[in-house]
Amino acid sequence: MLTACASTISGVVWQPENALIDPKGKWDQIGARQLLIQWTAVDNIAFVSGAGIPTAPRLPDWPRIAAEPWAKEVILGLAGYFDETRARTKLDELGALSERLARLPTPLNVVGWYFPVEIDPTWGDAPKLAAVLNKLPRPLWISVYDSANVGPDDVAKWLEVWLPKDVGVFFQDGVGVHAREASVALDYVTAMEKRLGKNRVRVIVEAFRPQVGGGFRAATAAELMPQLKTYGARQVYLFDGPHYVPDTLVDELKAGFAQDSKQP
Repeated sequence: MLTACASTISGVVWQPENALIDPKGKWDQIGARQLLIQWTAVDNIAFVSGAGIPTAPRLPDWPRIAAEPWAKEVILGLAGYFDETRARTKLDELGALSERLARLPTPLNVVGWYFPVEIDPTWGDAPKLAAVLNKLPRPLWISVYDSANVGPDDVAKWLEVWLPKDVGVFFQDGVGVHAREASVALDYVTAMEKRLGKNRVRVIVEAFRPQVGGGFRAATAAELMPQLKTYGARQVYLFDGPHYVPDTLVDELKAGFAQDSKQP
């Protein structure tokens, strides 16, 4: 039996795209029960029917996904753009489309929604997002990162000022892009918990690393285990399961958790 101190995961993130429309894995074997879906529409292409915009060439098998043990609960992503700069200049458009998406029926057990315009302190107009968020259903989540290394306290204070009090935060730990060590990411999480409340803060664990020659590869178990342990019993989500957490890595993590649980 895996214990909380063994740092099992709460869920996985999935970023739908045409090249990976059929997510499969055994992430439930390392604790995953929640699926955070990055978006159900991106670049004005929908991965669901009835959104009033063109649909993807192939739609996900939503009934099959809904029956997966790692998707017992789903936080459903709404409308976004792959290009972050464009997304930040199209807030009203994305907000209106997101309102429509949130009303569409799915076979998923939706326990919350996620607005996929990512936030960092270099975005001076981020507080304008509050008006869009206030029109979306609850429970509602956004994600935050700190590429400029402004610092834990400043980021937490900044969010406290303008983020609606009933919107939760997924903090991207930055370990996968080598922005910081997991111990420093924990400082951010702790600062946000202090300012926003523990129930409003979760951690996105980057399960990838830069690849020689460009791009990214899956993290190894040796790289990922210390990262996960750092966050203790907090709710953590691997980004992202379908792209970077194959069954072989699940097996290695499972063995590592089991070994940890035997430690005195």
